[in-house]
Amino acid sequence: MEKNSIEQLQSICSQVRRDILRMVHAVNSGHPGASLGCTEFFVALYFDQMNHNPAFNMEGKGEDLFFLSNGHISPVWYSVLSRSGYFPIEEMKTFRKLNSRLQGHPATEEDLPGIRIASGSLGQGLSVAIGAAQVKKLNGDDRTVYCLMGDGEQQEGQVWEAAMYAAHYGVDNLIATIDYNGQQIDGPTKEVMDLKNLKGKWEAFGWEVNEIKKGNDMEAVLEGLNKAKSLAGKGKPVLNLLYTEMGYGVDFMVGTHKWHGVAPNDEQLANALGQLPETLGDY
Repeated sequence: MEKNSIEQLQSICSQVRRDILRMVHAVNSGHPGASLGCTEFFVALYFDQMNHNPAFNMEGKGEDLFFLSNGHISPVWYSVLSRSGYFPIEEMKTFRKLNSRLQGHPATEEDLPGIRIASGSLGQGLSVAIGAAQVKKLNGDDRTVYCLMGDGEQQEGQVWEAAMYAAHYGVDNLIATIDYNGQQIDGPTKEVMDLKNLKGKWEAFGWEVNEIKKGNDMEAVLEGLNKAKSLAGKGKPVLNLLYTEMGYGVDFMVGTHKWHGVAPNDEQLANALGQLPETLGDY
């Protein structure tokens, strides 16, 4: 895979954010907040970090795999998948429409390239990623499995069952990431159900924890993901704590849970797009 410069990756981020906003606005439905906040992570993963093939094969032998657990942030994933060649960018016009392959929460029934599991029922993605990572070990496949979860998702019990399992069985070809933006649908995580010392919890469960303090800075994200790779393969599963800001890139959306699942109106869309250069061409 040809490497992109920091500037090129940042340019892709701007276009991806435009895609996110235009998709949710068109149907007045979807989850822009955390999609915007996770843009650097997705762009870094698909355009720099992962060994993957847009000529999609469900088994993914010899490839790095990615599983999205917090499936409601599908807009950012769909944008990055299409922009990296998995399906035509024009298909983003069908987001959340009847008979579209781009459902609000990703699903496999629609046979959309890049999607290996239905997700969005929170708490389940890590378990699937662990299974995929173990299969790679059994098959002698040395590639890495990635998984993204939300921080509010850490309130789900299945996450901690999976965490305990992965550490016990030494699933060290797994790199999980938590989008640590401090927000969830009903408000700040500290008010809904405080996560307290999340780093300490995961370390206590036997994981190697890697903190990426600037999750919306491309250079810092790349540095953090490279460090995570260096920690993998040493007997412990790896967890990235990725500190992001919900709504990043749009001044009136940043840092609040209010844009978790609300689409911008016409005026708000125009304002937001005015802050984000069109770098690759709108669909």
